[in-house]
Amino acid sequence: MRCVIFDLDGTLADTAGDLIAAANAALGVLGHAPQLLMGADDATAFRGGRAMLRLAAGRLALPVSEVEAMVEAGYPVLLEAYGAAIDTHTRLYPGAMEAVYRLKANGIAVGICTNKPAGLAETLLTRLGIRGEFASMIGADTLPVRKPDPAPLREAILQAGGAEGRAILIGDTVTDRETARAAGRPCALVTFGPTGRAVADLQPEALIDHYDGLDAVVDRLIP
Repeated sequence: MRCVIFDLDGTLADTAGDLIAAANAALGVLGHAPQLLMGADDATAFRGGRAMLRLAAGRLALPVSEVEAMVEAGYPVLLEAYGAAIDTHTRLYPGAMEAVYRLKANGIAVGICTNKPAGLAETLLTRLGIRGEFASMIGADTLPVRKPDPAPLREAILQAGGAEGRAILIGDTVTDRETARAAGRPCALVTFGPTGRAVADLQPEALIDHYDGLDAVVDRLIP
């Protein structure tokens, strides 16, 4: 069976606002003023909680010797804050679920492979009302390794009931590109994230400007 695996943050849903709010909340608990801005720092938000905290540490001009200690102290606080307000600003990208419905109607298996902790991903998908549409959901801590290791992608394909040789990964970052390459699978990157069409520099097999174009990409790359 053909299979399409989606990344979550920055690919299916714009989660940056809630991620940034959680990072600023964690900074507050640690005694620092907010350092991240919605809109301006979305690309960093899609790289994860630790990336946001490292960016904040740089803006706070913390000594290099203190940065990782601050990140490790702030990360669990960030996760707690994020879990408490996980869908305040988050929105699905236009046409995302309509594309998923079309894939399923054409007999194509769909799943998710994300570097968001699995529990938070499950909560978000449930809050958005779409968890039941995906046959698999592999998070950052589902396996001992995470993307760009190919194992999570392969597990997402397996659990979705797809054939690895007829699967594609839809993502938005270099992590997704490297994951697909490591698994020997094609990758399509969306251009409606904060880095726009700059993702073309990662040389994916396809670019997706709007989910209306996903069907043609899938038919071309995994016929």
